[in-house]
Amino acid sequence: MAALTVAFAAPAGAQQVAIDSDDIGGVVTGPNGPEAGVWVVAETRDLQTRFARMVVTDDRGRYVVPDLPAASYNVWVRGYGLVDSEKVSARPGQNLDLKATSAPNPAAAAKYYPAIYWYSMLKIPDKDQFGGSGAIPKNITPTHWLNAMKNNGCIGCHQLGNEATRTFPSSLALVGSSEEAWMRRVQSGQAGDAMVNALAGNLGGVPFKYFADWTDRIAGGELPHSKPQRPQGVERNIVVTVRDWLNDKHYLHDLISTDRRNPTVNGYGPLFGAAEHSTDEVPILDPVKNVTMSFTAPVRDKDMPVPRPPHAIAKPVAPSPYWGEEAIWNSKANIHNPMMDQKGRVWFAASIRGRDNPALCKQGSDHPSAKLTPVAAADRHLSVYDLKTQRYSYVDTCFSTHHLQFDSKDRLWTSGGGPVVGWLDMKKFDETGDAAAAQGWTALILDTNGNSKRDDYVEADKSFDPAKDKRIIAGFYSVMPNPADGSIWGSQAFGIPGRIIRLAPGDNPPETALAEVFNVPAPGFGPRGADIDKNGVVWVSLASGH
Repeated sequence: MAALTVAFAAPAGAQQVAIDSDDIGGVVTGPNGPEAGVWVVAETRDLQTRFARMVVTDDRGRYVVPDLPAASYNVWVRGYGLVDSEKVSARPGQNLDLKATSAPNPAAAAKYYPAIYWYSMLKIPDKDQFGGSGAIPKNITPTHWLNAMKNNGCIGCHQLGNEATRTFPSSLALVGSSEEAWMRRVQSGQAGDAMVNALAGNLGGVPFKYFADWTDRIAGGELPHSKPQRPQGVERNIVVTVRDWLNDKHYLHDLISTDRRNPTVNGYGPLFGAAEHSTDEVPILDPVKNVTMSFTAPVRDKDMPVPRPPHAIAKPVAPSPYWGEEAIWNSKANIHNPMMDQKGRVWFAASIRGRDNPALCKQGSDHPSAKLTPVAAADRHLSVYDLKTQRYSYVDTCFSTHHLQFDSKDRLWTSGGGPVVGWLDMKKFDETGDAAAAQGWTALILDTNGNSKRDDYVEADKSFDPAKDKRIIAGFYSVMPNPADGSIWGSQAFGIPGRIIRLAPGDNPPETALAEVFNVPAPGFGPRGADIDKNGVVWVSLASGH
C-alpha cells in the first residue's frame, strides 16, 4: 500500500530552473510550447520502498522535483490532454527538459481522468421506479439510492470508476451478460457477503442493471461527459510523495505521524499504519530513510475468534479474480484507527479480547458509568505502543472503539460505541495504570425538559415526556473534540438525512453530560466522515455532494 504526504514547493527562479544537488528540474514542452499544469513524476525502486515524488509545472512549463533521496529515477510527464511521456533516467542534481506527449484521441486522454469522472456516468433510476411500482423495494427512496451509490455505499472501500471497476477482469468477462458478470463480481473475496447484501438485499438487486449498463456503455466507447481541469494557482505548489509500505494483499486503512494537537511531536519520526481486518501486522514507515518495518499486534485473549463482520468473512463467497479461493484477511486485532499522544506513544482502536464484557461494565457494577449505562459487549478496545520501549500494551474498555481523538484535557475520546460515547482519562491512566478507573462512557441525553441539566430521562424507545430528558441512540462514526469550547462532536453516519451530535461533558461526566442534535438541512443528506477546525467549525462529508 502507499503513503501519501504533501509539502509546498518554492517558486522556481525567474530566469531559469535553479536546482540543488538533491533536485531534478527543467522545462516541459509540448507541440505548442511550454506545458503548464502538468505533473512531472520521478519514481525509483532503488530504495527499500517504492518511492515516487510528483510536482506540477508552472505557466512556463518549469518544474523542480525537490529533496530526492540518492537513487536513479525514471522521470516522465503526465497530464490531462496527454498520455504518459517516455520515461527518462535521471539522478538528483540533474537538469532535465522533458517532452510531453499529446493524447492521440479523446479516449486515450480519458484514461488519465480521475475515477469520479467515469463513475459519474452511472445512471440513476427515474423517480417513477421508486415507491413500490417496480423492482426497487418500496422503502427505498431516491435519496436512499443516492446515499448507497455515493458516500455511504461501495465507494467507502472501492475507487469506483477506476480501470479495475469500469472494466471486467478476464475471469469475469466471460460470465454471461454484463448484469450476470456484476452479480458474480460482488461475490468475490472475503467482502462478498457485504457487497451482495448491499446491492441484492437492501436494494433488491436492481443496481446490477445500472452497473451493467454503465460498463457496457464504457466498453462501447462512451467517455465521461466533462473533462478535468489542469491544476491552477496554489494547486501547482503541492508536492506529493508516495511510498509503498505494506503489500499487495493487505490494505492500509489509516495512518498517524504526530499528535494532532501539537504537530511538532515525532518530527521526522516514523509513521504508523493500521491494516484493519486484513492483517495483524502494524506497518511502520521511516520517511527519512525510506525504510519500512512492522510488528505483529497481539491479542490478550489468545483463544478469541477472528472477528468476522460481513466485509471480512472467513471464506470467500466466490473466488477472487486476483487471489482465487485464498482467504487473505485474518486479523484478530482488527486495528482501525491509530492516534499519537504528546509523548509520542501510538494509541490504537484494537480488539484485545472477545466481545463479552467483564462484570465491571455490566448491570450491578459499581463503576460510575456502568451504574448509569451498563454495557454488555465491546468489539474493539484500546491498545498503546511505546516506540521507545517497543512495548505494546492492552487497555481494556467497556465501550467499543472505532476512531480516536485527544482533547485539550488529555482525554482520549472514541467513536464506535454505538449507544454510548467513551473516553480514557490519560492523566489518570498514566498516574495509576488503572484502565478501569481511568475510563468512562455516557449515553446521549437530550435536555428536552429545558432545565439546562441532566436528570431523569426516558429511554430512546419510549414516548417523549416533557417533564424529563430524552435519550437518543446516535452512534458516533467520527469523534471531534472542539478546541474552542471543550465539547465533543460526532457524525452519525449512514443516516437519511443524517445528523451531527454535540456532547457537552460538563464538570463531572457522565453524570453531567448532555447532548444536542443538529440534523443535516435539506437538500443535504448522508453524512459520514467529519472533522473540526481550530475555530470549532465542524466539516462533514455528505452523500448529497453539498
